[in-house]
Amino acid sequence: MTTTTPVSTTAATTATSATTNAQQQLSTNFDTFLQLLTTQLKNQDPTAPMDSTQFTQQLVMFSQVEQQIDTNNYLQSLISAVQGQSGNLAMSYLGHNVVLTNGEGVLSNGSADWTYGLANDASATTLTVTNSSGKVVYSTSGETAAGTHDFAWNGQDGNGSQLPDGMYTLTVASTASDGTAVSASVASKGLVSGIDLSGSSPQLVIGSAEVPLSSATLVTN
Repeated sequence: MTTTTPVSTTAATTATSATTNAQQQLSTNFDTFLQLLTTQLKNQDPTAPMDSTQFTQQLVMFSQVEQQIDTNNYLQSLISAVQGQSGNLAMSYLGHNVVLTNGEGVLSNGSADWTYGLANDASATTLTVTNSSGKVVYSTSGETAAGTHDFAWNGQDGNGSQLPDGMYTLTVASTASDGTAVSASVASKGLVSGIDLSGSSPQLVIGSAEVPLSSATLVTN
């Protein structure tokens, strides 16, 4: 089993750096503002003192900006904590089989397996396999009886050419004798051999493909 070294901290580091720069810039501007204000107060005409409204508004503005920067810091801390929890959760999937219920399945070493279920008997069922680009690569007829059925695909397209390993999607279209659609569900299972933490969210490595952690609806031994 392999794991990819986490490098997803890049975005968090960039955000933290930007916040630090903003704090430094605010501090510099505020110091400059106070110096100018002090100078103005020292040199104002006693018979016509300067209006306090303007610099009071500027003080309020500086306070609001400071509060916004603090809010950004809190949000960044929260994001980092959530990302850390997601990474830890993903690591617990290593070496386990996960069930995908979004129709996706992994073709590995020329073999992909799905399970599909029909809510009622159908007069016709069509199984369609598409690649990651949404292109139809294989189509065949399926079972019509209500219940659960298995579909094993050897990774070959309609011309008998072997397709590369990776992620493919199975869709099931069934119709009853009166022409109405029959509800169908699709699931597949795959062994998690690694975790990719290089992006903003963890990816489960199944065979040569990667799927988002959120796509795994069930974990089995």
